[in-house]
Amino acid sequence: MSDQQQDFDVVVVGTGASGMSAAVTAAADGLKVLVVEKQPLFGGTTARSGGWLWVPGTHLATSQGVHEPPGAARTYLQDQAGTHFDPARVDAFLEKGPEALRFFTDRTCVQFDMPAVFPDYHAEAPGGQQAGRAMVTRPFDGRELGDRIKLLAPPLPELTVFGMMLGSGVEIRHFMRVFRSLESFVFVTRRLARHAMDVLQFGRGMNLTNGNALAGRLHKAAMDLGIPVWLQSPVKQLLVEHDGIKGVIVERDGRQITVRARRGVVLACGGFPHDLARRAQLFPHAPTGAEHHSPSPAANTGDGLRLAESVGGHVDPTIPHAAAWVPTSVTRRPDGSSGVMPHFIDRAKPGVIAVTRAGRRFTNEGNSYHDFVQDMVAACRGTPEVSAWLLCDHRALRRYGLGCVPPFPMPLGRHLRSGYLKRGRTLVDLARVIGVDAATLKATVEHFNEGARRGEDPEFGKGSKAYNRYQGDALHDGANPCVAPLQDGPFYAIKLVVGDIGTFAGLATDAQTRVLGADGRPIPGLYAVGNDAASIMGGNYPGAGITLGPAVTFGYVCGKQLSEPAALKIEQRLAQPVALERRA
Repeated sequence: MSDQQQDFDVVVVGTGASGMSAAVTAAADGLKVLVVEKQPLFGGTTARSGGWLWVPGTHLATSQGVHEPPGAARTYLQDQAGTHFDPARVDAFLEKGPEALRFFTDRTCVQFDMPAVFPDYHAEAPGGQQAGRAMVTRPFDGRELGDRIKLLAPPLPELTVFGMMLGSGVEIRHFMRVFRSLESFVFVTRRLARHAMDVLQFGRGMNLTNGNALAGRLHKAAMDLGIPVWLQSPVKQLLVEHDGIKGVIVERDGRQITVRARRGVVLACGGFPHDLARRAQLFPHAPTGAEHHSPSPAANTGDGLRLAESVGGHVDPTIPHAAAWVPTSVTRRPDGSSGVMPHFIDRAKPGVIAVTRAGRRFTNEGNSYHDFVQDMVAACRGTPEVSAWLLCDHRALRRYGLGCVPPFPMPLGRHLRSGYLKRGRTLVDLARVIGVDAATLKATVEHFNEGARRGEDPEFGKGSKAYNRYQGDALHDGANPCVAPLQDGPFYAIKLVVGDIGTFAGLATDAQTRVLGADGRPIPGLYAVGNDAASIMGGNYPGAGITLGPAVTFGYVCGKQLSEPAALKIEQRLAQPVALERRA
């Protein structure tokens, strides 16, 4: 039984980008909003993400001189989503996305930067673009959060350098070129010095980047609007009345609190990447659910989906890919715990290839992480385990790093001793260490090297696509920024397994973010955004930020849907004195 009751207009469940976007939008229109989060820290998956948003047609694009052909983005999404193209929700995204970005950049501290060039992952497809759709959250000074900075979830340790999360794009390139460019050396030296001073003074870095910046900026926007955020406050139950969802029961400080929501409840719990039962149901490569390694927060266990299902919500199991796949490697952290490293960019570098346990290449390693995993799963069909080996020679390892292994001058010993990084003096030695047929592996590398010496990859076309080249090495002295022979021993390998950076399968919702029952009708008072809602991408991954772009957009749509009547009343109330004054 609940021993206390509180009243709000809106209750948002979850502190990631989608939930906080909904909360900020609704509060900005005058609604009384509460955000609840079951974890002791705020930020969810967003806090450890890259912080990129994919939203076509924004004012940020036009400021870069990018003007898309009419209908190009819709053509691209229709091509990418295939049989799961949802025209109503896609149209809402394309219409409201630019409006949402304008709202946040004009009225809040949430700001973004758009690079001059960042191609769609399938830029060569109908409607694809070389630039103008992907933007990254602008770095944020964590001191603006005051004491709340202590409650911001940290970035994924595997993606940090000395605990410092590198800003996507420019910062990463500077760190990888630190001993090849004076400009990069100066940049890195200053960045490390600033981080060290922050750690000494505050106990952590204060230059928030990527997803940490987005989570921090959204929380600051909520603070500016006076939105209360209850941490360690899981929702135990939805309040159901005859005319719909009227609130939630929250467990807080050992008490059951009834929180009524006059206008609605928004589910933004981060999907189900750590729900073993649903993984077993929807991930073909994980028949028990355990054969999967997600770097998403362990608390993302499908709470929002189960809450909605308890009142008639519906999860569509037919989406072709139930998650945004990413190849991962499992590492041992210095404290003895396990970590999961997502492999985003190392695969595209010159001198790096991937092979199956049979010792054969199976795909263009420079393709997007989602595409790479699909090919890895197909190549391992009929084998006991879906896995592969990422290989490179000594020159590539020390220049670019591999997975958790940093480039020169950082040491390799810890990763060799833990077994995370495998090494062989020759390819035959390496094959013996990783359990691959030596003759097959040697023949595979020799065949690859033959084309690589000409800057070509005749078998899979590594470096032939815009996205490949963007993630390659522009300073590479060969003709192809993604291709170089593997020839300078010793040779190295890291084992890849399947992971995700968010789930795609989710609750069926309409273009207004209302949760739908199995009959297709909205459940009054119940909304879902972010990874709790089914992805509008149809199981595909068209570009950088296709999770956070819709998350922020539909969070905005949800907030506007909830506040529409209230906003109208506020406008009428504000307009009345003006009219009276004019009459006087």
